Amino acid sequence: MILSDTSTDKSVPSNSHHHHGDESVHPHHHDEESMRRLVNRLSRIEGHVRGIKTMVQENRPCPEVLVQVAAVRGALDRVARIILDEHLTQCIARAAKEGNIDTEIEELKAALDRFLP
Repeated sequence: MILSDTSTDKSVPSNSHHHHGDESVHPHHHDEESMRRLVNRLSRIEGHVRGIKTMVQENRPCPEVLVQVAAVRGALDRVARIILDEHLTQCIARAAKEGNIDTEIEELKAALDRFLP
């Protein structure tokens, strides 16, 4: 059950952007290809989690299950890193140009407070 960076899932969301909070304050628009790649990664992670559930139901050895849990954790960390990188390069940069960088940074700090242990 190894996660790979390639996928045959070609589904593309019908909406090419997503929003955080109140759109009228600061819309966040992300590139469609980037969003498709993230959705594909998350779909693979979702399938991997279902595989772990099956392993537990089949009473597979705990060390095997833990290795797979670690793989999912790593995959989720990579997704979070991609989202953070894109947020910094796209959303924060856009907010700086538009003059609402302080709001954007405060939202990021609040999210990181919840995200980081």
